[in-house]
Amino acid sequence: MKKGIQTFDANVERYDRWFDEHYRIYQSEVSALEQFVPQKGEGLEIGVGTGRFAAPLHIALGIDLSLHMVQRARERGIQVILARGESLPFCAGHFDFILMVTVICFLHEPARVMVECRRVLRRGGVLLLAFIDKESPLGNEYRKDEDMRTFFKDATFYTVTEIRSFLIGAGFTCEEAIPVAFEDYGMIPSGFVIARAIKK
Repeated sequence: MKKGIQTFDANVERYDRWFDEHYRIYQSEVSALEQFVPQKGEGLEIGVGTGRFAAPLHIALGIDLSLHMVQRARERGIQVILARGESLPFCAGHFDFILMVTVICFLHEPARVMVECRRVLRRGGVLLLAFIDKESPLGNEYRKDEDMRTFFKDATFYTVTEIRSFLIGAGFTCEEAIPVAFEDYGMIPSGFVIARAIKK
């Protein structure tokens, strides 16, 4: 599922600290996601990491491959299963919504993960994909930031068009892809984009 999983395992404290040191950006991302994450229904976060998004968004269940990150997410009250996005350990039509935050850039087989997401979603279920646009200010900053270079060195960033093609290819209807504006960027779109897709 994830490229460079050893990097995440070895740098849990450093990863988790980034959210505190860049609190305004982190809160902007959470606030943006709050507008899209359903308030009801059974949800799953794929690539839950340390639970930095699942916890404030009240998503009770997540999967990840980094054992050390899973342990931190469990401390935040998230039920986490060690599993791969390419082979989700859930029956068909199990979830009302799925969230993935800056995960697709680390996937070996993003198209296969999209197909698995569609399988485990109920009809009318929502897939929310938050990602860093390939040619955005935020993408450029992540490549310059020392901490982020550590984690994103193996990442493959995609454009909005490429993300749409993954979703449509997996059988989703891609309803919208909204670029999020951050205060730190003068309230102009930063490159953090939220795509909302529906299983018809």
